[in-house]
Amino acid sequence: MNEQLSIFDLTMPYISVDKPIRLIELFSGVGSQAMALRDLGADFEHYRSIEFDEYAVKSYNAIHGTNFEPTDIRNIHGNDLGIIDKDKFTYLLTYSFPCQDLSAAGKRKGMKKGSGTRSGLLWEVERLLNETKELPDILLMENVPEVIGTNNIKDFHLWQDFLVSKGYTNYVKIFNAKDYGVAQNRNRCFMVSLLGEYNYHFPEPIPLEKCIDDYCEDSVDESYYINTEKAQNMIKEAIEDGRIEVNKTDRGIELTSRQDNFGQGEGF
Repeated sequence: MNEQLSIFDLTMPYISVDKPIRLIELFSGVGSQAMALRDLGADFEHYRSIEFDEYAVKSYNAIHGTNFEPTDIRNIHGNDLGIIDKDKFTYLLTYSFPCQDLSAAGKRKGMKKGSGTRSGLLWEVERLLNETKELPDILLMENVPEVIGTNNIKDFHLWQDFLVSKGYTNYVKIFNAKDYGVAQNRNRCFMVSLLGEYNYHFPEPIPLEKCIDDYCEDSVDESYYINTEKAQNMIKEAIEDGRIEVNKTDRGIELTSRQDNFGQGEGF
């Protein structure tokens, strides 16, 4: 179904990426954003990868054929991003900062500036953007829906205000993986920030054509199984804490992660 036209469709141009992409991944993990660009067939290079966990970095290098070293975001500066020759390249910076202090499954310590929490590392991105002379053309944030939940919305708005002060236009929406071809009920919040006044629409949902069985191997070695007692204790603890709910269906027992209700929509 086509979206209704807004005043922004008439007054603001759409962003166009017509130059090779230099990808800068902060909190890169194993490079899921790079995988997405790869699968889309985008013309990009693994320009910078900032990740603290040495095992994640080893996995990243094994997957992408790179040679990055573990790096603490607190120890780098704006010029380390290497943003130059913007007439020749489009700079895309991703920052999927730690969610442990936001998630419903965690202790919810939050992401307040100066709090010292893991999720508070978001503000290291602010420091880097303030330190670099040339800003990335596009910023991409991905995190748990709680990032715009009641406990964190004030801090999120402060972050948005900062980006606006740097010249970015922000678009926010919560997506569910099952609406985009992945057989998983998994909500995530995305924010796309464009340097300048540009229009943007998030992609429309696509039909789900796969189920979990399509991903499962027919035979799995027992060494990959979690100890039954350990697994049962983990599930019991999660149920008692209210982190997951047990639902009886015609297919049997389903375990569902508990989610609060969050606002959705572009331009949040």
